[in-house]
Amino acid sequence: MTAFRRPVSACRPTRLASRLVGLGLIGLAASASAETSLNVVGSWSSLELHRQFEKPFWSETLPAQSNGEIATQVTTHDQMGITGGDVFRYLGDGLFDVGMTVADYTVGDAPALEGLDLPMMASDIDSAQRVADAFRPLAESTMNERFNSHVLAIVPYPAQVLFCNTPIEGVESLTDKKVRASGRSTGEFIEALGAQSLNIAFNEVPGSLERGVIDCAVTGSLSGYSAGWHEVSSHLLALPMGGWDYVITAINLDKWNGLDETTQDQIQSSLDSEFVAPVWDNARTETARGIACLTGQGECPLGDPAGMTLVNATEDDLAAARQALEDTVLPAWAARVDADTLEAWNSSVGQVVDLTATTP
Repeated sequence: MTAFRRPVSACRPTRLASRLVGLGLIGLAASASAETSLNVVGSWSSLELHRQFEKPFWSETLPAQSNGEIATQVTTHDQMGITGGDVFRYLGDGLFDVGMTVADYTVGDAPALEGLDLPMMASDIDSAQRVADAFRPLAESTMNERFNSHVLAIVPYPAQVLFCNTPIEGVESLTDKKVRASGRSTGEFIEALGAQSLNIAFNEVPGSLERGVIDCAVTGSLSGYSAGWHEVSSHLLALPMGGWDYVITAINLDKWNGLDETTQDQIQSSLDSEFVAPVWDNARTETARGIACLTGQGECPLGDPAGMTLVNATEDDLAAARQALEDTVLPAWAARVDADTLEAWNSSVGQVVDLTATTP
């Protein structure tokens, strides 16, 4: 792959630097005993991944496990007022040290990362974890070259299911409907099913559903509950149409290379045991908890359950989804990446999911 980084206009880092100063992320004063300080930018502040896992790990667990040798300052991209797609660009420029965002947000800069989360490629959480593990070397080389960053972790949101504000019975009901996709490949998948795909920011979806700008939208079950999507939608199709919206955690490569081996090992080992493992364990029940909260079919530990109508996927739905992946989505992605990426993907992820990516 050829090294490339999308340019950022000269004014944007200045504006961001002002925000960072206001948030205390630039000019962080490390504690007297800390030898390493890390400015950390997490994913969506309102969602469980950040509230329950990212923030506690970076704010409390890592500093404690390092015996105060590592000090951190933590915020999120939405609290900073930047888009999720900007996180790795700014991370590569060194405006903060650690960043995490949904891989699909970055595919305009790094199309290779789409190969992590093609729609319906991994239909259950165990398959999703095998895909993430298999993709890790390709993620690392891509993040090195495109974003001057080193991969620390890959973790999932819950399965990306379909919310609609109109009655549906399955994927055939999507014909001619306007659907918010959660990424470019998901958009291609939606269109292969006969719908019209729209690109709308996550936090703008409830208003768009309420006004009828869109008929349906894709996101994680628990994410949709936390963001109130059930208040403006009536039907839920429990099919992972948008994959798992994996979040990549990365550290600026210059910062990483400047750390001694002991500190690197401390960060990585702590992440593996105290962040990555718990997130994957939680993901094994998170989708089901989200569906229970959205439909009232089961216990909702997060609040009052909603009353959405649950639409279970049929064998015909699964067959149509797989055909859309094989005939449309996978070839389209293959055409956007180079031969080295295809070879690496086919010999790793492709083996896990029994697919071979070839150019059209």
